[in-house]
Amino acid sequence: MRVRVVFVLKNKGAMVPFHHQHLLYQFVRDLLPNGGQINTYNFSGLKGQTQVSQKGLHFFSSKVSWVVSSLDKNFLQNLLASIFSRTEVKVGELLLQPEYVEKEIFPELSNQTRFLCISPLVLANPNKNSFYAKHFVSPSIDLFSDLLYEATMNRMESSGLYSEEEMKSFAKFQVIPDKSYLEKVKNNDKKFARIYTIAENGTKYEIRGYTFPFTLYAHPKVQNFVINCGLGSYTHKGYGMLDLADHSQTKRFVLPHWEMAVV
Repeated sequence: MRVRVVFVLKNKGAMVPFHHQHLLYQFVRDLLPNGGQINTYNFSGLKGQTQVSQKGLHFFSSKVSWVVSSLDKNFLQNLLASIFSRTEVKVGELLLQPEYVEKEIFPELSNQTRFLCISPLVLANPNKNSFYAKHFVSPSIDLFSDLLYEATMNRMESSGLYSEEEMKSFAKFQVIPDKSYLEKVKNNDKKFARIYTIAENGTKYEIRGYTFPFTLYAHPKVQNFVINCGLGSYTHKGYGMLDLADHSQTKRFVLPHWEMAVV
């Protein structure tokens, strides 16, 4: 289940860092101190009209949106209720007034889905695999898929949503990158993989995040899990959020305020 929360920006020109997932993670933790099942939710960065400065992203649009998704209905209910119980929330320097919520509806997914990354993919947790958490791995080799598969299967298993037999049926899993996109990025001297800093239990780690379009070959239940809960590691901290490459397949409708507690 996935929703798009729309806010009114009260102080145009205010700023957040370029990669502000850590601020949004703290935002969620402040709203819901008890959090949720970390393997079953995911969120995007803030979206709006921005200008870049040396300090970060300055927002100049009248509206700012934020996508959050989860297979845990209670988590989304409680998060939306907490957001809309406030007349104003703050993320970085941004003062945001909650306005309305859109629900996103996806078609039934098959064994093959073309995705876009709307936040970076992280291959591994540095506590468990410090080398591949930071070391560059080409998306074109099997190791890239293998690391994403391991991270995603661990999250699916620990979620408790799938039986042992179902987990066994999820063995087929392959990420095929869009080669033309990667070639275009290379030719234009741009990057699709960057180093990010993440804090965990008071320790800072460097991780590598990848952003590119790809096709995922996997069981439909795996496809449903990653579109709702993210792909790879650190999805509960805003990494690995996906969108369908064909946006025409996604339907949106506005939720009346009285429905926000029963999404």
